[in-house]
Amino acid sequence: MGTGRTVRAVLASLDPRWLSVGFAVLGALVYVLSNPERQNFYNHFVWQADAFLHGHAWIPWPLESGPVQNGYFQDVYPLDGEAGRGLIPFPPLPAVLLMPFVAAPGLGTNAALLAALLGGLNVGLAWRLTARLTTDPLVAVLATLFYGFGTVAWYAGMLGSTWFLAHVVASTFLLLAITAALDAERSGAAEDGAPRTLVDRRQFLAGVLFGLAALARLTTIFAAPFFLFVGGGGTLRRRGLSAGLGAAVPVLLLLAYDLAATGQLFHPAYEYLYGHEYRPVPDGLLAQLVPALQGITYHPGEWALQDPRYLPQNLVIMLAWLPQVRPECGVALFDQACPLLQPDRLGMSLILTSPAWLLVVPVVRRDLRRRIVLGSALAVGAVAVANLMHFSQGWVQFGYRFSNDFAPFLLVLMTLGLARYGVRWWTVVLVAVSIAINGWGVYWGIVLGW
Repeated sequence: MGTGRTVRAVLASLDPRWLSVGFAVLGALVYVLSNPERQNFYNHFVWQADAFLHGHAWIPWPLESGPVQNGYFQDVYPLDGEAGRGLIPFPPLPAVLLMPFVAAPGLGTNAALLAALLGGLNVGLAWRLTARLTTDPLVAVLATLFYGFGTVAWYAGMLGSTWFLAHVVASTFLLLAITAALDAERSGAAEDGAPRTLVDRRQFLAGVLFGLAALARLTTIFAAPFFLFVGGGGTLRRRGLSAGLGAAVPVLLLLAYDLAATGQLFHPAYEYLYGHEYRPVPDGLLAQLVPALQGITYHPGEWALQDPRYLPQNLVIMLAWLPQVRPECGVALFDQACPLLQPDRLGMSLILTSPAWLLVVPVVRRDLRRRIVLGSALAVGAVAVANLMHFSQGWVQFGYRFSNDFAPFLLVLMTLGLARYGVRWWTVVLVAVSIAINGWGVYWGIVLGW
């Protein structure tokens, strides 16, 4: 207890801004050093940034000879009647952020390094968020360490290939948006009784930041319920209007971009990819884990790109999928030739990869009437369902990478749960185990060349 009080006193004496910088530096160092030989193999956004710098949206593709090549790229939409040109279907914000870095070195820019640095920044942003949710700085420290190194945010940041860079960028703006909403609510409470305009400008800013996240990962837009219940404005209607108008600015820009690049409001590449991409779940594989799913499989050409019939099998991947187990190998966990446990490239249960997420459960069960709990729970649920209805679940990956889309909102709930129980031996163990498991996953992801 004496040590805890001393640490709390030290933390309370430090400028929170410098603590945020410290966590950002720590995160960047860990993410960069976790994978020092970043291959930068899948760097779609570098090509997209280069295209933007040359005044067009299409990239030359497929290039299968010369000093830079991209013929091996997945997820490119070939332009009809324009041989040698393709469109990248992903929202463009990561490419926009890369433009200043691509301007000089060009296609040799290492986007994975930017992902590691930006991922480190997210650890600092997680501190800013969690410190606003509790009066105990040790709780905020533990929650920050959990988010930065005990979730798949670590894997995404250290790997930084196309899909993971998009997650990292979206997480940056989600963390900023949630924190802005919390600050707006605090400022609004301090100004009770003052004349109100139709739109709360602080909540409007939170909405803009939230909308920008969707310019990196589309499904994050389903987290909108959070900003109905949390933020400045004083009422659900004013909070929602303020945040909604703010979010509309970047979302309308995205629609304008799609229209300019493709002639359609909604990018047609997704339907194309649905018809051409490999589906990673062989028939009957899920039934090996959950016998009740016997006979349930993917139905290319029959089910839609987003279809609720995908929910049962995808929910198994998110919550119950196990690592590969080889008892004949003994207790070796890092033996590349014969490990006892090895991550499955299809994914791995959120509960297994980050057991400290379990601290969310009692908060949702007991405090759902609190606006911040209800808003966070609705945001997590809405984004998760949207992702679970997708035909693909993020293969190849460690853990469940789509969880990055709702992890900042889940972090709110986890921090509240940690604050409820305090920094005890078992809460520290939950976080420590989560960090150890994700370190194990990072190791295997690099060794296996994922």
